[in-house]
Amino acid sequence: MAKLEIHQFPCLSDNYGYLVHEPSSGATAAIDTPEVKPILDALAARGWKLTHIFNTHHHFDHAGGNLELKEKTGCVVIGPKGEQDKIPGIDRAVGEGDIVELGAAHARIIDVPGHTRGHIAYSFDEERIAFVGDTLFALGCGRLFEGTPAQMWTSLGKLMALPDDTIVYCAHEYTQSNARFALSVEPQNTALIARAREIDEKRARGEWTVPTTIGLEKATNPFLRAASPGLRRTIGLEGATDVEVFAETRKRKDNF
Repeated sequence: MAKLEIHQFPCLSDNYGYLVHEPSSGATAAIDTPEVKPILDALAARGWKLTHIFNTHHHFDHAGGNLELKEKTGCVVIGPKGEQDKIPGIDRAVGEGDIVELGAAHARIIDVPGHTRGHIAYSFDEERIAFVGDTLFALGCGRLFEGTPAQMWTSLGKLMALPDDTIVYCAHEYTQSNARFALSVEPQNTALIARAREIDEKRARGEWTVPTTIGLEKATNPFLRAASPGLRRTIGLEGATDVEVFAETRKRKDNF
């Protein structure tokens, strides 16, 4: 198992930037490129050289810095097959089951459409680390800009199948507002109540709420909990399919 060093830092108004460094080779990947200066500053502070960009999807706050960073560093840009015509500077297009190497580390590509049609996640299975872009958030999931509820539910199911101790790095600090919504649809979930309190305390101290874990999300994130009797009762869909419950939950969040 490779020893990965992960550096997390804020970008734009509520994005997170990530650098993943594999020390034995010196390879370093930026997970998406929300903002160039913080990425370059983080590289300089650590003495790391950018060798790769791993894009999760095409939105500007994820791929907008690709060309400038590629020009400045000569890095290789890897992105989703389903959106390769929208990923600036892409060198390699990848999809479900492909393996991306970062020195001695290997990331498995998971197709997770829903937020966008070609969205992918990068799962470092041996290290139990996943970069999920805007598909899964702490206590939330991405808006369905291009995909359907059924697509997103299938995508979230793939992430739920990862080991519970998998550390999940998502792209935005949305957790406190997500918690307020989660409590509105599953108010009796004691694990959620405790987590929401902890989140409020963290944010009051100016601390981040990301990363999270698959296990924690399965216990508290309403978008992963379509089978929950309490959630179904609250939204009035006790006899519905999981996809119908997910779709109604997402609709309610859109209008919350």
